[in-house]
Amino acid sequence: MDMNRRQFFKVCGVGLGASSLAALGMAPPPAYAESIRHFKLAHTRETRNTCPYCSVGCGLILYSQGSGGKNVSQEIIHIEGDSDHPVNRGTLCPKGAGLLDFVHSPHRLTQPEVREPGSDTWTPISWDDALDRIARLMKDDRDANFIERNEQGQTVNRWLSTGFLAASASSNESGYITHKVVRALGMLGFDNQARV
Repeated sequence: MDMNRRQFFKVCGVGLGASSLAALGMAPPPAYAESIRHFKLAHTRETRNTCPYCSVGCGLILYSQGSGGKNVSQEIIHIEGDSDHPVNRGTLCPKGAGLLDFVHSPHRLTQPEVREPGSDTWTPISWDDALDRIARLMKDDRDANFIERNEQGQTVNRWLSTGFLAASASSNESGYITHKVVRALGMLGFDNQARV
């Protein structure tokens, strides 16, 4: 747009006058559509959690809806980064930003499954049965493969046939306790999720 000096001053004067009137309260009222629109997170329950994907341990805020009754399950409707979390300060990577699709996926496992020896199918079992099975198999393997002394007769208390893979997004306290439990059992194969 080509304008001379006089036209430039006219445009600036009109703009200054309009902004002054707006600052003095002579602006048009807000549109009615804005006042009746509801914020989608207004009646939700806020839950803080940790992202399950990698070893960074980003903080999340999960927003869920439901009546809040004792036996009513909450439905997660929105997930965002936790701005108070010291690791990610509210930001999320693409995987973390897509967690809502992960939560609502029809292929997501919601209970433990077991494949018996010789079978080609996975069978759902309860959490109690899964924990009992893990404890029994660990006890049987430890009893069969525990090494109390080495060839020189030194006490070593090793269990070499089983390893443990820990979650690296855990807190320092839970990592410390996990390390103590694993080493107390005699396991030497111990690693965390960060290298998988």
